[in-house]
Amino acid sequence: MAVRSRPIIRALLIDISGTLMIGSTPTPRAVRALAELRRSGFPFRFCSNTSKESTSVLQKRMLDAGFDVQTGESPELWTSLKAVQSLIRSRGLRRPYFLLSEPAKDECISAGLYDPDVPYDAVIVGLAPTLFDYDHLNSAFRILVGERDSRKRCDEDPKASIPLIALHKARYIESSGHGLALGPGPFVAALENATEREAEVLGKPSKAFFQAVIESLDCEGRDPEGCIAVIGDDIETDLGGGAIELCLWRILVKTGKYRAGDETKDGVHPPDEVCDSFAEFVESLLSAHVAQQ
Repeated sequence: MAVRSRPIIRALLIDISGTLMIGSTPTPRAVRALAELRRSGFPFRFCSNTSKESTSVLQKRMLDAGFDVQTGESPELWTSLKAVQSLIRSRGLRRPYFLLSEPAKDECISAGLYDPDVPYDAVIVGLAPTLFDYDHLNSAFRILVGERDSRKRCDEDPKASIPLIALHKARYIESSGHGLALGPGPFVAALENATEREAEVLGKPSKAFFQAVIESLDCEGRDPEGCIAVIGDDIETDLGGGAIELCLWRILVKTGKYRAGDETKDGVHPPDEVCDSFAEFVESLLSAHVAQQ
């Protein structure tokens, strides 16, 4: 259901968890819909805030589920972990304190700068359920306020030197077979509250993340006046923030973490379109695309 008339769409950004898959199970008809989208030559990119598993594991899980995805260092799959790698390299971070799963941490360390013998120089938080206990969160807090490292000078302002970085701030996620579960957002918020600073968000819905993905698209031959669209199951994390700032056409699907009334909740920017599923939207999109030719 379009809340307002759909414009010409020239490319699509696709959320994975909850939109294409729930756990390792595809949403209804999603595998076929993605195959049809690729066969049509329609430009698209996958956008994931995954932080519980590495990018390569995510790729394999998609392949095992039957999705037609490129493997290796593919420009079509964008994750918040890749954004972390880029930030580590650009800022020369040598020893972040990671609240990440081991596979995600290993992917970040593969940026090549990690040195366990230097003081911590950042705190990076993703979805790491086994690490969200008092000891680990307190260690992160102490690093951020300069209490962890005795080599710091007393006159050095820790708030100016130790960044708090979040892969994303989703308040909750859809846990396969278990319904909703806490995301990293509440734990990031606890650190923000205790340290009186705001976390830098690298994944969705940051404007920089969406801009980087859009710049990678090849839309040659597409209507330059057309819109870039983004589709997801989370009205705030998938469709908020940068998606609104960049005037993307925002499609909310009723799968994954979607719950009735999400599109009309207080404080959220309503989506431009609501669909029952990814497959339903793709069928409508390709039908319109053929009619426009």
